[in-house]
Formats: sequence, C-alpha cells, structure tokens
Amino acid sequence: MKKLDLFQELSSNAYPGRGIIIGRCSCGKKAVAAYFIMGRSENSRNRVFIEEGKGIRTEAFDPSKLTDPHLIIYAPVRQLGNKLIVTNGDQTDTIYEMMDKQFTFEQALRTREFEDDAPNYTPRISGILRFEKDSFNYAMSILKSANGDPSSCQRYTFSYNNPIAGEGHFIHTYMGDGSPLPSFEGEPKLVEISGPIDEFTEKLWNSLNEDNKVSLFVRFVDLEDGSEETRIVNKNK
Repeated sequence: MKKLDLFQELSSNAYPGRGIIIGRCSCGKKAVAAYFIMGRSENSRNRVFIEEGKGIRTEAFDPSKLTDPHLIIYAPVRQLGNKLIVTNGDQTDTIYEMMDKQFTFEQALRTREFEDDAPNYTPRISGILRFEKDSFNYAMSILKSANGDPSSCQRYTFSYNNPIAGEGHFIHTYMGDGSPLPSFEGEPKLVEISGPIDEFTEKLWNSLNEDNKVSLFVRFVDLEDGSEETRIVNKNK
C-alpha cells in the first residue's frame, strides 16, 4: 500500500467528516492517536471537545443553539486500563462497557450498526490502542451500510501489530462532500506520522477545511514510561 502524506490527503478533501488517525511517531518512542470532527449544519458546528478524566467528550458550545444532541454529543475518547478507545460516536461506551466485562473489541462492535441518519447512514468508525511494556498494537473498525442500503450492515476490523516508526493509519467517515454523503471505502489509509506533538497538531488542524472543521484531539503516549501529552483544538472559543 502506498504511504500517503496525511496533511495533503486532508487538504484535498473538503469534507472527510470525522476521522481517526493511529500510529507510531517517527522517533519510534511514542504512540499517536488523533480524532477530529467536522460539520456542515449549525447543530454539528456548535460543538467543542472538553477533557473528561483521561478522555474527552463533545459539548455544545452554545447550549441555546443545540437542537438535537442525538449523534453529536458523546465521548469520543475513553481509557480502560491499558487500552485507549477512540470512536466517532456513543459506541465508545459500548466498547468500554463490554471490554470491561471481558468481551473483545470485535464482539462489542457486533452489537452496533452504522448511524441512523438516513439517507447518509454514516459509518461508525472506531479504534483501540493496547499498551504493553515498551510497545503497543492497535485495531480499527468500520460499520457501514451496503452502499447506502440500510438492510445490511457490513463490519470490517483491521489489526496492526508492532507498528512501524513513522507510520500510521487513517480512517474517516466520508469519501468527500455530497448528497447523500458517500461512505468511506477500502482499508484505512497508510499515512506518515511525525512529531513533535505541537507540530503534528498544528499541521493536522491547518489541513482541515476551514469552513467545516470543528474540533481536534491529539495524544502522544511515551512507550517507555507511559507519560502522555494531549492537545485539544476547538474552532469555537
């Protein structure tokens, strides 16, 4: 698979929707996880990321303008022991609760489907990082309709062991703008991952379409001592 320039990939797509990036920094010493949200409607754009424990949640920037919390208010990032869960919806809670009861990532997602936002049927994308001594592995999942037919849910999981320094994978909800919005297709994209965190965050944020971007979360985890660095960028301030 051809390795893509993450920032060029984003800047060439006005509406990738919501996206998850997971990989290993070029220094080889840090795991990287990022999640961003975009929006076309006033309701979707009226959001910010706020920290909650070791994770984050979405919140209405102006509560008086919130018209429908369904599908837009949720916890995208939660931590369960040595696992970091990142998703684009309330399936974060499903994964957290079921894995806490010893079910697997895949088993938890078999209980869920794509979003009920006809005619888009937005895919549910999810990622999980599992940390061990001096190393980590990760997996990504997408739950999508059968080319817009909601009678069939198609589930795909991709696992990555011993991630290579400077490489990661990027999965997002939409191939681009449209009506209905076209769902992501194929495997997660192989992309370059580099640091340090502030440079990576700035480049990622600046690559997102200015009109549609809403919020960005980035975390670097040191694989030697487990220390974390987190950055949150919100368009609404």
